[in-house]
Amino acid sequence: MTADSRRADARRTEAWRALDRVIDPELDEPGTDLDFVASLEVSDDGDVAVHLRLPTSFCAPNFAYLMASDAKAVLSELDWARSVSVALDDHHDSAIINAGLAADAGYRGTFGYEADDDLEELRTTFRRKAHVAAMERSLTALMAAHPWRSPQDMATVVLGDLPPGRTTDDLLDRRSAIGLSTRPDAPVMVDHLGAGYVGLDVQLALRRARSTRISIEGNAHFCRGLLRTRYDDPDRTTISA
Repeated sequence: MTADSRRADARRTEAWRALDRVIDPELDEPGTDLDFVASLEVSDDGDVAVHLRLPTSFCAPNFAYLMASDAKAVLSELDWARSVSVALDDHHDSAIINAGLAADAGYRGTFGYEADDDLEELRTTFRRKAHVAAMERSLTALMAAHPWRSPQDMATVVLGDLPPGRTTDDLLDRRSAIGLSTRPDAPVMVDHLGAGYVGLDVQLALRRARSTRISIEGNAHFCRGLLRTRYDDPDRTTISA
């Protein structure tokens, strides 16, 4: 393998890893894991072109734009990227979204008077939901590993009590995203402001958190099914030079 080939492979890998950071706000999973990246092309000169796809043509335009603009943002951060093109395929607003992305018009510049919602407020709302789901997942796993611990005991668990691994890492990431402490002595069971729970609120909060987590996971499963139904080959992602 030549030096140019190695560099091209390294750049494609780096671009793909950058896309791993683009999270579907509603499903709380990377678009790469959800198979939303239809193709990724990286030229020898550092031009990057990405095509995204979604489970249906009528996925909410604000979610669609958020993911597409996030993809362009993370790829543009690559120090070798000369130009970045991101296009959303097969969506009822593809033409509008793609034109806005190409012009770097921003959400309001892309949709004009139709852009009633603030994307950062939307992002914050779903980040808080993602934190709740990650918190519940961590505490449920802890209770499964230590069946003698009751749900009420979860109010006293701190981050340092959680075992190392993907579940804990995800919780730390979600806490960091909404500005919560990731110190080992920080309590796990808190709301988005960092306030803990006491008394009967502990079990009620756990039940609500479980409902949030099940809803997110159910939506992700449903969207995967829609994507498989919509496209003959749901794993057709291509990465090329």
